[in-house]
Amino acid sequence: MATSFNEQLDQHGIWRREFALRLKLLAEWMNDHDLLDAAVQERLKRLETQVRSDKIMVAFVAEFSRGKSEMINAIFFAGYGRRIMPASAGRTTMCPTEMGYDVEVPPCLRLLPIETRLQPQALMEWRMVPEKWNRVDLDVHNPQQLAAAFEMVSQTRKVTQDEARALGFWHSQAPEDNPLVDADGRVEVPMWRHALINIAHPLLKQGLVILDTPGLNAIGAEPELTVSLIPQAQAVVFILGADTGVTKSDLAIWREHLISESSGTEARLVVLNKIDTLWDELSTPEQIAAQIERQKASTAEILGLRSDQVIAVSAQKGLVAKVTQDEDLLQRSCLGLLEDALGDGMLVERQRILREAMNKGISDLRAETGRVINIRKRDLTEQTMELQGLQGKNASVIKHMRIRISQEQADFDLGGAKIHAVRSVHLKLLKEVFGILGSKKLKSEMAQLNEALTQKGLKLGVKKAYGETFARLRANFATVLSLTAEMHTMLSTMFKQINTEYGFSLQAIAAPDLDFFLKELDMAQRSHLQYLGISNVFKLAQPEFADRLVRALFSRIRAVHESALGEVEFWSKSAAAQLDAQLRERRKTFARRIEAIDRIQQAAGGLDERIKEITQQELAITQMESKLTELTAHLLHLPQQAKTPLDLEIA
Repeated sequence: MATSFNEQLDQHGIWRREFALRLKLLAEWMNDHDLLDAAVQERLKRLETQVRSDKIMVAFVAEFSRGKSEMINAIFFAGYGRRIMPASAGRTTMCPTEMGYDVEVPPCLRLLPIETRLQPQALMEWRMVPEKWNRVDLDVHNPQQLAAAFEMVSQTRKVTQDEARALGFWHSQAPEDNPLVDADGRVEVPMWRHALINIAHPLLKQGLVILDTPGLNAIGAEPELTVSLIPQAQAVVFILGADTGVTKSDLAIWREHLISESSGTEARLVVLNKIDTLWDELSTPEQIAAQIERQKASTAEILGLRSDQVIAVSAQKGLVAKVTQDEDLLQRSCLGLLEDALGDGMLVERQRILREAMNKGISDLRAETGRVINIRKRDLTEQTMELQGLQGKNASVIKHMRIRISQEQADFDLGGAKIHAVRSVHLKLLKEVFGILGSKKLKSEMAQLNEALTQKGLKLGVKKAYGETFARLRANFATVLSLTAEMHTMLSTMFKQINTEYGFSLQAIAAPDLDFFLKELDMAQRSHLQYLGISNVFKLAQPEFADRLVRALFSRIRAVHESALGEVEFWSKSAAAQLDAQLRERRKTFARRIEAIDRIQQAAGGLDERIKEITQQELAITQMESKLTELTAHLLHLPQQAKTPLDLEIA
């Protein structure tokens, strides 16, 4: 039997926890052996944070009443023996809902009032002010209490048409999309703008994040969903009705919010839900299967997908089958096919990316620490040769040797001024990078676009302003690449000179690769282009919507800039820490050499004793080098599906 999505996620979680534990023990061992310099410590911290906090987001997107919440119940929460997300007739998710786990936050449901749309802050900014959210505490062990609390995401309220227009739910130019007007002239809108659910569910503790989105009207009114949240999901499950196929509103969601120019569809899974509506007692199983296959083929053709990217299931029957442990019904529901697609596609790819990142980090860490160990070995070898040359010499020769070592130390200390000068230039260039990618500069670059989007009436010049803004942002990244290349060249020259003069083994780390962040910039641009088309011209005419749009874009690009700055800063610190480590080792060596000479001068037989001590130290360093190789090899080759007890005995 194939491994289910839940089981694969469990195995991935076991691997992550074992990796983090081994990493922690490696750090303790390195600290005990004085190998934990600033660069190595920072690298270990980044690796541990990355492996512990790695998130896997699955976004469920569909028009209303396609069975999103039931699908989530069936795949993730059938173990509760009942529905957890609201999915009964007439009750559906009315606001975007994120479900995850943060150990720092108690189990709770947080709800952001819909009225916050009338204020200028972006959704990301509201996340930083938890006191503005309505909070409901949750008991993860009480399914009834959970289900009752989660019903709140389906709450609505009645408002006037003017209020609905201000909130983004009423468009005079598109009356067919507007909500129904009641006898009092009021319309129904969601009570909440966004919901955050934090519970210690086993899958959520493994790093899974579930995003449940409402229908087309709500998606289009909240730019951050399509600009930030959905593009960051490792998998997007787009749900259609097997009985209806691709409707006009389904196609609008697909074209406007899930597929943008130049973007691929590999991370998109389309699900034809509710195949049980086709289970006709007057039709043979073969006829039903043929009808489902026709719907799948038609859907794939309309959406421009491969046929294997369309999966037909019954979430409702799958949930019933899991709760009642009915294997035959579970097989007929085809829910396992969707779980396999999520596990074998999205999850396996995510694991591969994380493993590659961990392996690169451990390899770099091994190389950095190996250089320090090699310096210690070489210094001990030089000390041995130096002391062996004193055997049989008189006191005056030994005294002269001490004077020479002291002079070498003084010359070495004088060379620090040259290093300080290069560091000053390096920091000056680094400051320039921070200025280019900083928040103040970003606001300046986006001022023209902000002005074009917030002008009254139709936004005639917005596409031009949009293109020019992103052209400037890319030019800024090009400048940053030039500056980091200049810093790398300068460091390479300095390191070669220091290596020649002092016998160091400094190696300039390659300048940070910012291609990933340029791709993120491209993705942000593509996900925003949909709002500049003819279909959204009237939405853009509304100042409130245009303001939300530009704030969502600013929030997304600021996150890209901050991540890029983090990479540049880490690279800079690593280069400086490598130099500091070797300078520190050399100063220790001078101190040990002078101490050895003083001991030899004070005691007969001290020379042979010191040579013997150094030989023992060389043996200890060789053992340390072997242990480092062994410990890092454990991390590099840790099985992905770790099921055996840990053997973490570290000497």
